[in-house]
Amino acid sequence: MHCGSVNGVYRKSLKPVSINFTRQVQSLPSTVPFVGPETLERQRGQCFESRIGANESAFGVSPAALAAMSASLGVTGCSWYADPENHDLRSTLAQFHNVDIDCICVDAGIDSLLGLTVRMLMEAGDHVVTSDGAYPTFNYHVIGFGGILNKVPYRNNREDPDTLCNAADQHKARLVYLANPDNPMGTWHSGDVIQTLINKLPQCSTLLLDEAYVEFAPENTAPPIDCTNNQVIRFRTFSKAYGMAGMRIGYAIAHPEVIAGFNKIRNHFAVNRLAQIAALASVNDRDFLVSVLDKAHAGRERIYRFASENNLTYLPSATNFVAVDLQSSERAKSLLAALNKEGVFIRMPAVAPLNRFIRVGIGSIEEHKTFVEKFNQLYSSISPVEVTV
Repeated sequence: MHCGSVNGVYRKSLKPVSINFTRQVQSLPSTVPFVGPETLERQRGQCFESRIGANESAFGVSPAALAAMSASLGVTGCSWYADPENHDLRSTLAQFHNVDIDCICVDAGIDSLLGLTVRMLMEAGDHVVTSDGAYPTFNYHVIGFGGILNKVPYRNNREDPDTLCNAADQHKARLVYLANPDNPMGTWHSGDVIQTLINKLPQCSTLLLDEAYVEFAPENTAPPIDCTNNQVIRFRTFSKAYGMAGMRIGYAIAHPEVIAGFNKIRNHFAVNRLAQIAALASVNDRDFLVSVLDKAHAGRERIYRFASENNLTYLPSATNFVAVDLQSSERAKSLLAALNKEGVFIRMPAVAPLNRFIRVGIGSIEEHKTFVEKFNQLYSSISPVEVTV
């Protein structure tokens, strides 16, 4: 078993020792934002047949990216360090977004960039604002650096820009986090709504606009990029539409002075050389991106049909997953546990009332068939319970 195997290594029990951690580290729980599917595979002793819970791409990487990586392997692809300035990729991204190269920072994915942003703009004890149930990695970084989290509820299964803005004003928040499109619900706001939030943002606040799924979204979901505004940082990734989640590469778009701040604290060799090469080729392979978006559209339609055939409500999605309503958190939790045992990996939101949904990723056609088969076997055995409100 290659997926999540440990090769039977035996570890002797170690005596507890006292480590001189900082007070901040001592105050933190031993936790991570997500339990990986590999961990679950080790626990169950088998690989998942259908891995559709991590919002990964089912469509691979660009053929141009594969060719570029392959061509580099025999020369310098792995033996040389990557360009610490990520110059060629930043230059291409700057042209693509019609901004100056000094408005782009490339790093090892949005998760890493969020950590850098918190370190760069938030002092311990500062307030930040996010939505209750939104992407937990942001919260992980805030707590890790001693910030104070202030959460507002979703409204109609979407993040609520007006309430976020009001909370930012109330708490004099240094940072405001919003994902558009949203994870875990797949919902989205128009660019006009996001621009209104930007215009109303308190002077003390910086908006962290996570656009990891924006390629999947309808036209006009993203407001125009304005790098003269130093209160907005846009985050993009190659993990989703470009299929490079395992290579860990993403970028921020912001005012040049904000980018200069990133450059003071980032790990300049965080992005590996093959990731740079693959990302550069991917940006230029527009036909591949179009094909992925077409397949994602077809995948969403498959999930919509599945939900309708089972008399389940779903949320129209602007991402590579669909939130399907099981009407109660206990039913959703029980079904996920049963699917896990039967070889299907999916996830659910962690916070009420969102946790009455399951989040069904767009897998391959075979993965979807496996999910539907196992769902149909298991769902009738999940006892109905009181609806969560």
